[in-house]
Amino acid sequence: MKIATLVIFVAVLPCRFSLAQTPAQQEVLQFERDACKAFLEADVAALERVLTPDFTLTLSNGDVSTRADEINELHSGKVHYDVFENYDMLSRLYSDDVAIVLGKTRVKRTADGKPFDRVVQFTDTLIKRDGRWQLAAGHVSRIEK
Repeated sequence: MKIATLVIFVAVLPCRFSLAQTPAQQEVLQFERDACKAFLEADVAALERVLTPDFTLTLSNGDVSTRADEINELHSGKVHYDVFENYDMLSRLYSDDVAIVLGKTRVKRTADGKPFDRVVQFTDTLIKRDGRWQLAAGHVSRIEK
């Protein structure tokens, strides 16, 4: 009985905690970490590289933000990020050029003089074009503290 329980636990462990990531999955997760830097450093050129032209982000309030919205917000200087960090991520590769990433993001920023500090759960859809990953769509849900 105890051995069966241990076997079931060990079988579930890699899926739940994502301990064994392949090199391709690690590449995708590194892309996600690097994409955060574009926001944190207010790097519009980097953001243009990581977002597909038709990128959309569905926000926790139901609003949809486009690539142009994200770039304009960053370019305007009205938003300043102190923290923009993805963590607890799990990547799923469905082919050499399609991936889904699940995780959490902590965002601490000031927008129009108002502070904002939140953790959200996210789901990102990535595609690989011309040998590099790009973010095609994202969805975030607010996590209550």
